[in-house]
Amino acid sequence: MHLPVLEHVNLEPLIEDDIDFRQALKHGLLFAKIGREKAAIVSKENLASALNHKARIGNDYKIYMLDDESYERLRNKFLEIQTSSEFEQMQSDASEELIEAESELLEFIQNSQNLLSSEESAPIIKLVNSLFFQAIKKGASDIHIEIHERKGEVRFRVDGALKKHLDLDKSVVNLVINRIKVISNLDISEKRIPQDGRTQVSISGKTLDVRVSVLPTYYGERVVMRILMQSESIPTLEELGFAKDTTDAFYKLLNHSHGMILVTGPTGSGKSTTLHSFLQHIASPDKNIITVEDPVEYNADHVNQIQVNDKVGLTFAAGLRSILRQDPDVIMVGEIRDKETAQIALQAALTGHLLLSTLHTNDATSSLTRLMDMGIEDYLLSSTLIGVLAQRLARKLCEHCKMPTMLPQNIIEELKLDKNATYYKATGCRKCDFIGYSGRQAVGELFIMNDEVKEMMKKGLNDHEIREIMKQQGMKTIADKLREMMENGTTSYEEALRVGIMDG
Repeated sequence: MHLPVLEHVNLEPLIEDDIDFRQALKHGLLFAKIGREKAAIVSKENLASALNHKARIGNDYKIYMLDDESYERLRNKFLEIQTSSEFEQMQSDASEELIEAESELLEFIQNSQNLLSSEESAPIIKLVNSLFFQAIKKGASDIHIEIHERKGEVRFRVDGALKKHLDLDKSVVNLVINRIKVISNLDISEKRIPQDGRTQVSISGKTLDVRVSVLPTYYGERVVMRILMQSESIPTLEELGFAKDTTDAFYKLLNHSHGMILVTGPTGSGKSTTLHSFLQHIASPDKNIITVEDPVEYNADHVNQIQVNDKVGLTFAAGLRSILRQDPDVIMVGEIRDKETAQIALQAALTGHLLLSTLHTNDATSSLTRLMDMGIEDYLLSSTLIGVLAQRLARKLCEHCKMPTMLPQNIIEELKLDKNATYYKATGCRKCDFIGYSGRQAVGELFIMNDEVKEMMKKGLNDHEIREIMKQQGMKTIADKLREMMENGTTSYEEALRVGIMDG
């Protein structure tokens, strides 16, 4: 039997009511339209099983064979439809199911059965799955489940802000938390001490790592689940939204073979993401890249990652010491927290390694003082530090519902804004889940240690004086970048104020 073969095609799935595509999929038989003709699609690998299944269902579509890559592409599209339709089903049932689940559960509880070991706890499993699904769909980074005096509630952190998702009956919250503990291998009988765990969740063919933290509070336990990124979702520096001049300057810095590059900013300002984005940019087969992090947030390709574990004495400093014996080219330290780590990091940068790390300071220049406070000599600093990036994340206004607004004259003057620009405010619509913002953009100021700065440090100028001189010489600050975002309508005055336009 000779089948027509198609190569390098990108076909779309064909779903017909009278054919059970899920069953066909199991046998390796797919369907698509080729021109106007409905076709059955097979691959070399599952040929026999697919042809048998086609004979069984007895439809008269013409059979085509695809090359492996095209077939795999079409098969993945079918898998996505399958998973999302199962979830659609689950979502449409979710609201009724909650009501149903709650009344059923209350009944169960009155009969004092152990729900987790009874098969009937399917509603709870479905409820927890639907929480993950909704969180991914809304682009949440964290799921909070907490318990109050009368009820429990679930909140999602989307673009850095918490938003309420749903209320739960108190008795249901405990069951949900127990379910989460079970999938995270935590002790469900221990309710008095904090517990940390990890779990993996599969959603539409993708596996997500989830970090789970359980904390006992006055009314019961609360859980926070952080959804960790996979390496393929590490954004490039352009995707992070930095201005082009800043990214070009980064790339120059990353060409150095040794020295120290720091990323600074408050918690949740995207420092880890930027560092990983740096690492992905320089990762290549001829480089040995090792990181020591607390915790490992991204599973990154081509990078050896060490997780800090204070219980067994694996601190940042101890991890860093061991790394130096592993012949690294590039080292990333999650955070410089203490004098010991700072000193070893500096030694590493001095002895021919490129070292990347983060510090908690508000702007790029104050990292100089912070390191000196940790006991680092200024002459050592000036010879090893090559650049500091201070960054924040600013939420972008939703393009579908942002509204022009008038800013008071005194604000325009105080912030030195363009009088003729149109400014916008957040409103909220279905597209952005009524928040008014959609997505975030990184804004950063890059402070490069050039000869002039070294001279200023020699003369003993403090970071504030150095900052003022650098601003006069044209260093763009975070406040400048926020001004630009407001003037071109990307963000609102309220958001710019929250991020720190007043910090100058």
